[in-house]
Amino acid sequence: MAYSNVALKDKIMEMYPEISQHAISVGLNYSDDKDAYVVKFRKNHHELETFIDKKDADECLNGVKCIHLGVKIGEFVKNFES
Repeated sequence: MAYSNVALKDKIMEMYPEISQHAISVGLNYSDDKDAYVVKFRKNHHELETFIDKKDADECLNGVKCIHLGVKIGEFVKNFES
């Protein structure tokens, strides 16, 4: 499946609304070295980096939530809940 980084990032933002709710910025790039997408979450001076392999990225664009990514987002968001 061919798609852009923007399309994948937009889908992640749509599937995980807690990212926007907590004003977390998201960066996404493909790494040839890792053969995976590198996702960076940032809020203030805190940053979390995680990876999405091609299979998970394909499923994400088909509306299937990635459990690994959801757990990482949940951990990061938990740090900012009041």
